[in-house]
Amino acid sequence: MKKKILVVDDEPSISMLIEFNLKLVGFEVQCVFDGEAVFDAIQTFRPDLIVLDLMLPKMDGFQVCRKLRNQNNLVPIIMLTAMQDLTDKIAGLDNGADDYMTKPFSPQELISRIQAILRRIQTLPSTVENAPIQIGQISINADQREVKVGGSPIELTPKEFELLLFLCKHRGKVLSRQQLLHGVWDYHFLGDTRIVDVHISHLRDKIENNARNPEYIMTIRNVGYKLTEPAVKESLA
Repeated sequence: MKKKILVVDDEPSISMLIEFNLKLVGFEVQCVFDGEAVFDAIQTFRPDLIVLDLMLPKMDGFQVCRKLRNQNNLVPIIMLTAMQDLTDKIAGLDNGADDYMTKPFSPQELISRIQAILRRIQTLPSTVENAPIQIGQISINADQREVKVGGSPIELTPKEFELLLFLCKHRGKVLSRQQLLHGVWDYHFLGDTRIVDVHISHLRDKIENNARNPEYIMTIRNVGYKLTEPAVKESLA
C-alpha cells in the first residue's frame, strides 16, 4: 500500500514540485493550501506524514503543529521554512515538528528525510524487545510506545520516544550528535546536529527532575550525550 503524504503550502509552484517528485517515487500525495484545511484532510486522507510550510494563511505552521499535538495526533511532521534564523527552526521543533528544512531545498533530500522517518516508524517495533525497559525511575514499554517516570505517564512526541529508546539501547555509551542523527533520524549524510540538541532539551524537561542538573542524559562536552542510571552514577561517587 502506498504511503500517503499531505503537502501543506500556499505556493502552488512549490506544492506541485513536491507532489511531482513524491509521486515519482511511489507516494500518494494530497495538497492543501492553508492551515485550517489540514484538519479536514487529516480525517479524509489520513496521511502517514505531513510536509508543512511555516507561513500559511488562516493558521500558520506553528499553530497547526501545536493543535495536532494537543489533540494527541502524533503524525510525523516535516516543517518547511524560508527563514534561516535558528530561532524559527527551534520554534518548529518546540511545537512538535519531527524535522525541518529550509527553503530553497532539494526535492531529493526531502524524499530522503520522508523515507527515513517512515522507515524508522515501520521498523521500530521489530527492533526492540517485548519486555519493558527500566532505567532508574524510567519505564519504557516499546510495544505500547509508553513511557512512565516514577509510575506517572509521560507524553513524548514520536521522535522524542525514538531518541529515548535509542539512548536506552546504548546506555552507558557516549554517542556523538552525528551518531544520534544516523540512529534516530536515519540521516546518512551530514545533518544539522542542532536538531539533536533541541530534542535532548525537550526530553530532559520531561524525564529529569532538574533539567539543568540531569541524572539520566549527560552531556559529554565536545562529543555528544550519554544515558546513565542514577544508581550507577551514585555508586561511582
